[in-house]
Amino acid sequence: MNAIAFDSIAHVHSPEDEILSPRPSRAEAEAAVRTLIGWAGDDPTREGLIDTPSRVVKAFEEWFAGYDEDPEEVLARTFQDVEGYDDIVLLKGIRLESYCEHHMAPIIGSAHVAYLPTDKVVGISKLARLVDVFAKRLQVQEKLTAQIADTLERVLQPRGVAVLIEAEHQCMSTRGVHRPHVDTITTRFTGAFKDDPKLEDRFLRLIRS
Repeated sequence: MNAIAFDSIAHVHSPEDEILSPRPSRAEAEAAVRTLIGWAGDDPTREGLIDTPSRVVKAFEEWFAGYDEDPEEVLARTFQDVEGYDDIVLLKGIRLESYCEHHMAPIIGSAHVAYLPTDKVVGISKLARLVDVFAKRLQVQEKLTAQIADTLERVLQPRGVAVLIEAEHQCMSTRGVHRPHVDTITTRFTGAFKDDPKLEDRFLRLIRS
């Protein structure tokens, strides 16, 4: 059974809206990992764990690389020589790896992203990169869905945007209620995709084909 949330985010704050405290140093981050290892009940100085804090911090740099990227810059380069193409541009099945901001547990799934171009298109790899920029941050799936759609809407100014994310949340499958293989589905439709039910249905049929 899928839990479904539709267009549940009315407004998403941009990074510029946030007031961030000074970033801790790498040494402070590694010390925090050692503290957590000790709190879990193990000895952070034993051979198998002595290098774990540095490995965890290095992994964090990869998992949360999205904080250091500007999503609008990802979409900055566009192309106009497309012979007047104005139908759906869809990238489906984009592998999604993120982390729940409540438990820092993995969110693993797929994103399907589409838009209806006006006078310009963006390289298809940039759609996947846009997903990664927002996914590689601490997230809730509803916000992630809205951020992807709203950025496409703002930068490309297309006739419409459609985003659907389906993902399993490890905070639910490996702890708490322990319910694996349950997908959460969130959507965001703008413009023509929101106003025309036939177009929305076509998008949904395309991603299921």
